[in-house]
Amino acid sequence: MSNVTQGLSLRALSLTALAMVAFAGNSLLCRAALRDTGIDAASFTSLRLLSGALVLWLIVSLSRDHREGQGSWLSGLWLFAYAAAFSFAYLSLTAATGALLLFAAVQVTMIGHGLWAGERLRPLQWLGVCLAIAGLVGLLLPGVSAPPALGAGLMVLAGVAWGLYSLRGRRGGDATRVTAGNFRYAVPFALLLSVFTIPTFSIDPAGAGYALASGAFASGMGYAIWYTALPFLKAASAATVQLSVPVIAAVGGVLLLGEPLGIRLVLASLAVLGGIALVILERR
Repeated sequence: MSNVTQGLSLRALSLTALAMVAFAGNSLLCRAALRDTGIDAASFTSLRLLSGALVLWLIVSLSRDHREGQGSWLSGLWLFAYAAAFSFAYLSLTAATGALLLFAAVQVTMIGHGLWAGERLRPLQWLGVCLAIAGLVGLLLPGVSAPPALGAGLMVLAGVAWGLYSLRGRRGGDATRVTAGNFRYAVPFALLLSVFTIPTFSIDPAGAGYALASGAFASGMGYAIWYTALPFLKAASAATVQLSVPVIAAVGGVLLLGEPLGIRLVLASLAVLGGIALVILERR
């Protein structure tokens, strides 16, 4: 392998790892803010989207790449729906449970769209789908260690919204510019939500700091880094590496937030992530 190739591989690996940590960081920052500070979920959503929009606008403005790309109101609406449901879900979910439910809902939405569009799954892929669904059912079954139903439902809704947002993102254009535009279009929806939830308005410096970090670094810069790494990754690698996000969130939740990691969540994670990995790898 040439020095140039080695350099590109190391760069892709570093950027990819940094992006995955950033994506998992959204779960950790949101959960920490809503559990340990005085910020309300609507304010967290607004600050996250606003700071993400500003950082992405700055990145695009300083970029020398002048490829075409712009967002849309519909994509902005799906992005807002994801961010809002994500925030309200973390009022009651742990970082690990929320990240797993989000990832599973996104992948089920994407797989379901593929089936609706005429894609045919192989036997091992169907096995993977069944395994992932069994893992989700096992996680959500009533019991002492089951996640709160409202929080779980909101995170599933966030995952569906993100899946639909991602499907719209396949339509082309420079990904960073499109994402910057979509964040800009999502901001008015978030501000409107904050207006409607004024009776529950609450904010403090710590909570605002977490929200700004989530938007500026874990979201805005995270997506920019991911789109920079993406051209160096094969399609299968790009899909499978995202399996690491719930794992990073779970480890971070235990080490940084002191959250418990029960046997039910561990088994569900193995089933869900293993099942989705089967679908992705067989597809490629």
